[in-house]
Amino acid sequence: MDTKLAGKLALVSGSTAGIGHAIAAALAAEGARVIVNGRAQASVDAAVALIKAGPGGQVIGFAGDLTTARAAEEVVHRHPGIEILVNNLGIFEPKPFEQIPDDDWRRFFEVNVLSGVRLARLVLPGMRRANWGRIIFVSSESGVQIPVEMIHYGMTKSAQLSIARGLAESTPGTGVTVNSVLPGPTASEGVATFVADLAKTRGVTMAEMEREFFATARPSSLLRRFATPEEVANMVAFIASPLSAATNGAAVRVDGGVVRSMV
Repeated sequence: MDTKLAGKLALVSGSTAGIGHAIAAALAAEGARVIVNGRAQASVDAAVALIKAGPGGQVIGFAGDLTTARAAEEVVHRHPGIEILVNNLGIFEPKPFEQIPDDDWRRFFEVNVLSGVRLARLVLPGMRRANWGRIIFVSSESGVQIPVEMIHYGMTKSAQLSIARGLAESTPGTGVTVNSVLPGPTASEGVATFVADLAKTRGVTMAEMEREFFATARPSSLLRRFATPEEVANMVAFIASPLSAATNGAAVRVDGGVVRSMV
């Protein structure tokens, strides 16, 4: 299928590893010009080299902390005309509610929510002028089914859904769309490390830990395994493409059937 992404300029925040890296690679494989982002130059260089080794379009590195206004303004100034923005940058941390201090709530909101708000605010005017653009928030099924083990994370993912829908409402009748993509449990770098640590602590194998996780923490999953970052990236690449013009203001689930609601 020709996704018609050839030559489109895309920025994927937090794309040196995990889901973000898979999204950047998928967009590049479709011919897009992709800006790969991370905080450290070394990790950005490594991610760019890895994507360049595969098929695809031009890959550009940008090392900077996009949780800050200064870095957000810099990347947009350095690369004007961004046509696709994928707000993937985010953090998570399991922690009992009673042990989450105010500073953690602020930090999670700053990183997971405001980073995407700032970037969207910077690129949206150009998209309006061009009458074409894609803004995608990588949210989570945790924004719909708040995980008791990390309520502060779930809060930020719910906020992303609200922001994406509100922005979509501001672009009716144009070629600009704003959507959220909701991955379920995914074998990203951070999750893999978390599960491996749990398995080690409990003296079981990774496979046994995965089965226990889906039996107890996510029993509604129909997939019954962690999705791969590439499986999530495939959906994001479609939503980013001109082929998805009729999809706007949507919360598109790639959750393995974890969310039981039909809407």
